[in-house]
Amino acid sequence: MYQQVLDPVADSLGWSSLVAALPLAVLFVLLGGVRMRAWPASLIALAVALAVAVWTYGMPADQALLAASEGAAFGFYPILWIVINALWVYNITVATGHFDVLRRSFAQVSDDNRLQAVLIAFSFGALLEALAGFGTPVAVTSVMLIALGFPPLKAAVLALTANTAPVAFGAMATPILTLGKVTGESSDTLGAMVGRQTPILALFVPLVLVVIVDGRRGLRETWPVALLCGAAFGVAQYVTANFISVPLADVVASLVSAAAVVLAVRLRPSAAPARPAPVAGGAADEPTPEFAARVEGRDGGPDGDSRAEVARAYAPYAIIIAVFVVCQIGPVKDLLDRATRTFSWPGLHLTGPSGKPLALPTFTFNYLTTPGTQMLVAGLITMAALGVGLRRALGAYRTTLVQLRWAIITVMAVLALAFVMNASGQTVTLGTWMAGAGGAFALLSPILGWLGTAVTGSDTSSNSLFGSLQVTAANKADLSTVLMAATNSSGGVLGKMVSPQNLAIAAAAVGLDGREGDIFRRVVLWSLLFLAGMCLLSGLQSTAVLGWMVP
Repeated sequence: MYQQVLDPVADSLGWSSLVAALPLAVLFVLLGGVRMRAWPASLIALAVALAVAVWTYGMPADQALLAASEGAAFGFYPILWIVINALWVYNITVATGHFDVLRRSFAQVSDDNRLQAVLIAFSFGALLEALAGFGTPVAVTSVMLIALGFPPLKAAVLALTANTAPVAFGAMATPILTLGKVTGESSDTLGAMVGRQTPILALFVPLVLVVIVDGRRGLRETWPVALLCGAAFGVAQYVTANFISVPLADVVASLVSAAAVVLAVRLRPSAAPARPAPVAGGAADEPTPEFAARVEGRDGGPDGDSRAEVARAYAPYAIIIAVFVVCQIGPVKDLLDRATRTFSWPGLHLTGPSGKPLALPTFTFNYLTTPGTQMLVAGLITMAALGVGLRRALGAYRTTLVQLRWAIITVMAVLALAFVMNASGQTVTLGTWMAGAGGAFALLSPILGWLGTAVTGSDTSSNSLFGSLQVTAANKADLSTVLMAATNSSGGVLGKMVSPQNLAIAAAAVGLDGREGDIFRRVVLWSLLFLAGMCLLSGLQSTAVLGWMVP
């Protein structure tokens, strides 16, 4: 049995926080400064976390290793289980040629690559986030952008930047539902509060995307459509989360924003298409000859795609939506949930600083309700719909595993790091130290959420780590518990684009393994800029200025 200690260094919370932050500092320095590949950087940071846990916090080595093993297992299931199966469905569409048809269909909406980026990375990515989450939209939309002629590095940056505003309601609002469980607050109330924060973020994300594609010219020429897209998404997300259904917030918002872009393009005067500017980095950032051929139309023009072919190209995504919606129906969900098994991780025994047992060693195998299994079912139905044989499907699965091999190591290593930090008390030390800011904690609250997602790669995990701590800090500082808990999730969405797991997934998807550091440096400033805005919003919502926004 190991009991956590909050201030193991000189009985000082401040000094202990500096030591507790070492694994994170090492991880980000290796990625952004040394430009090390994500998987060795993650393994080194994990070793640092284990060393701090054992030598500074006094955690028995076997308990620390067991915590790491549970984290690695959680990294594979359910997180990688979702990503692998989602990317497998995508690879099936590539192998059958239906992805090219889908790409041409998107291209017909507009020949302006700036608006294509908004439609695919933001609106379509939000739909994938709503259905699966956990890196799926980054993996799929980045490759779609490459097929339209975007350089791989820029495609990855666009996909990561766009995967922000929808994240809190991703995977049918799993982060919000988890937050409700760990805080004791109503998930509907928390969803309503998040629905009064992230829609404001959504207003700016499409504008940033067109800046990334084409700089100031892109913003000057396309801001009306980009702003309309963000506004449509934000309004739909707010209305759905507050008045209709929290789990459906992103589904509705993504479809409304896509419809707004299509309508705006149809009504918008034609303009010269903007080619994405090259990204520094050499030949690795140039589209392959195969991709170039597709963009130039040598693989067949839009006129060659019949309505039946277009329908078949969209079929996999319609199947995914149908499977996920059916699995969310109450009786069906209850039936599937009967297969869920929960057990304590063997040999891992933990208590908090107060001596109360921790829930961290509890591991859940939700075989049928996890989005990964539902994505697998959708893939099997897709095989039948597209006429894909078993051998071809297995070949696509093997391709997926090879494509994600380094991402798999990275995700498992970083989740192992997160579990070690959480089990030993390092994350609680950092959170408690920040909570000591009193009323100013409202400004710092989003940073905790950002930190949690940056480490774990999941807003759900961030809410599990810091949700209850946010409520405790709110009570101490006489702040709204709903506001602080919700802000953890809203701030967490901004850590998604800099988390090593998502960087690894993006790099693997676009064929830039080992270039995670390059991607990190291009997204970190946007992440910090958005985070500063969320801190300001949270601070104002804790005062009379915007306090009326808190339900």
